[in-house]
Amino acid sequence: MSASTIFDKYSCFRISIENHIAHIQLCRPEALNSMNIAFWSELPEAVRLIDNQALARVIVISSTGKHFSAGMDLSVFQNMGASYQGEPARRAEKARRHILQLQDAFNALEEARMPVLVATQGGVIGGAVDMISACDMRYCTEDAFFCIKETEIGMTADVGTLQRLPHLIPQGLIRELAYTGRNMMSEEAKFCGLVNEVFQDQEVMLRAVFKIAQQIALHSPLAVAGCKEMINYTRDHSVNDSLNYMATWQSGMLQMPDVMEAMSAAKENRAPVFEDLLPQDDKLL
Repeated sequence: MSASTIFDKYSCFRISIENHIAHIQLCRPEALNSMNIAFWSELPEAVRLIDNQALARVIVISSTGKHFSAGMDLSVFQNMGASYQGEPARRAEKARRHILQLQDAFNALEEARMPVLVATQGGVIGGAVDMISACDMRYCTEDAFFCIKETEIGMTADVGTLQRLPHLIPQGLIRELAYTGRNMMSEEAKFCGLVNEVFQDQEVMLRAVFKIAQQIALHSPLAVAGCKEMINYTRDHSVNDSLNYMATWQSGMLQMPDVMEAMSAAKENRAPVFEDLLPQDDKLL
């Protein structure tokens, strides 16, 4: 089955790939792009297909309609409620596995070899904050607002917001947002560093974000993948451990073809041409 055929089957997303850039669009505006049951399996499957098959060098995520996403769909909560049956320890173990499965949907964004850029408008609520926190770069429109909604509905956010946001914005601010559940507006999101830039509308934003994606796609995909790997590793480890890992990575990954091509292209005043990353060989699994 071809990648395009697999993409066509998705109900929550429209996916296209052009010029080494994969565009994943949330496409349920009538439901405020809420994250229904299908969302949680379709997203990681699509991202891992793009990654494993090296179908793109950059992923851009956007959505349709007035709001980026209203977060977790009511159907998911209803399913969770219906499953709260049985002996308490076994019920808890089952619930833990369910939460880990939800977390895995956004882990896929962080684990992908290529950068993931997300462009948001309107409401970025609840699970949508978990989602964008797992992306490499975030952009928004002037009307965007961000809300850790889970506190307001009687639960603790559990799909990545509280683990990733403290690495993106100040500790006091993430605590305030989590404890109060208030809206963070676009200007504040830019000021604290949650988003890289704020744009007047979605059309202008997508034009700018795709321009950034195009710049990334021109570089060696191996060099870019190395940057992502090292930055993610450094976030979770000491400087000394990270330097040691960097040396080990570079001893294997620093080869001359991409370096020579970059130098030749600069000398000849042309765009460099790099090989794509290799796809995963399913026969090895």
